Amino acid sequence: MLVFAGSERNNVFSSVQDLVYGLWPTPLVRLDRFGDVWAKLEFFNPLSRSIKDRTVLFLLRRFMNDGLKGNLVEEASSGNVAIALASLANIYGFRYRAYTTRHLPRTTEVLLRVLGAEVVRVDRDMIDEEFWRWVRDHAVSNGFVNLNQFENVDNPEGHYYVTGEEIVRQFMSVGKKPRVFIASVGTGGHITGIARRLRDAFGDVYVVGVEPKAGSAIPGIKRLESGTRWVREVVDEIVEVGLEEAVDGVIKVARGTGLLIGLSSGAVFHAFLRVRERFGDVTYLLVFPDDIYKYVDIIDRFVNST
Repeated sequence: MLVFAGSERNNVFSSVQDLVYGLWPTPLVRLDRFGDVWAKLEFFNPLSRSIKDRTVLFLLRRFMNDGLKGNLVEEASSGNVAIALASLANIYGFRYRAYTTRHLPRTTEVLLRVLGAEVVRVDRDMIDEEFWRWVRDHAVSNGFVNLNQFENVDNPEGHYYVTGEEIVRQFMSVGKKPRVFIASVGTGGHITGIARRLRDAFGDVYVVGVEPKAGSAIPGIKRLESGTRWVREVVDEIVEVGLEEAVDGVIKVARGTGLLIGLSSGAVFHAFLRVRERFGDVTYLLVFPDDIYKYVDIIDRFVNST
């Protein structure tokens, strides 16, 4: 006889819009083989299979009042924001043009084209401040919509009031509070909003930001000098992780838990292993932004040697 440990809800939704919001809160799960380590599984967001479903919804709200139907949205993205925007464009009736770098995974580009987005690859290694300011100015000068995830305060505020609030309630429900919070640095929105909410609820929480090593490209995360906002206000420490180390984190989680996490999640897990050497057996919170499936081609270059 099967015994179901989840909630009593049957997860039946009358529309895709209801589905997007109805799967919140996303799961918080203990990675018990690694100690008192809890992971927020953001790949349970259904559109981009990433935390960026939330980010885009937070940023779209103020534009919804003015009517987006038929308008063109232009936004720079390294992947998941683009997929979330392309999906929501089909739900709400706007058009989307994605500006991205030469490192965009081929799988992500295929997904964007399936969803009907226009993809503009720019011959650059990363989305830095010069890049996204150019996209912003181009959109504004042509009368298009630019959400500006990199400067828009609705990004961290949304994660404070929604994602962070979910996590606080989830920890309280099991009588726990995190001592160390580890998250990747992208736009800076989710690490900043969640960190602020955790500290308001639990007081002294040590915040670790994860960025790629210089010269290393990890999809979805950026170095602070790329123009990331807000992060320096909340982090106690930055850990640099290389692509091969991120892949190693993906493999360790897969073989230790059965979860297939993405590269930024693998980078977060690798950073956790390093931070644990100093903090020991305390309660950790890790945010896993997305899952493995967009990055199989990248991971394949490393996995046969492990």
